[in-house]
Amino acid sequence: QVQLVESGGGLVQAGGSLRLSCAASGSIYSINDMGWYRQAPGKQRELVAIIFSGGNTNYADSVKGRFTISRDNAKKTVSLQMNSLKPEDTAVYYCNAAIRATIRAVFYDYWGQGTQVTVSS
Repeated sequence: QVQLVESGGGLVQAGGSLRLSCAASGSIYSINDMGWYRQAPGKQRELVAIIFSGGNTNYADSVKGRFTISRDNAKKTVSLQMNSLKPEDTAVYYCNAAIRATIRAVFYDYWGQGTQVTVSS
């Protein structure tokens, strides 16, 4: 079984910083893209940032210049450094990864359980 476990959420004042981390464990042959999504109350889940296996990244326009995604392939982790946080960044943040369990398997999307980020004004 593959698991994604997130950590690092919490409460922070506007202008502050938080760092989210996500570790993949279990039967893993390879990991393709890894990313962070968020879902605010009453809104759809949206992509925040994604990092591909080669290291290229994409960010939502709303977080460009403030958030940085990174990954450690050896440790099977992905992190999201969030700076200059705003109240509108308040949401549950989910880690996502496309993982192949064996050399013969297809890539499958896995999700973490979510971690709450609350930014007070």
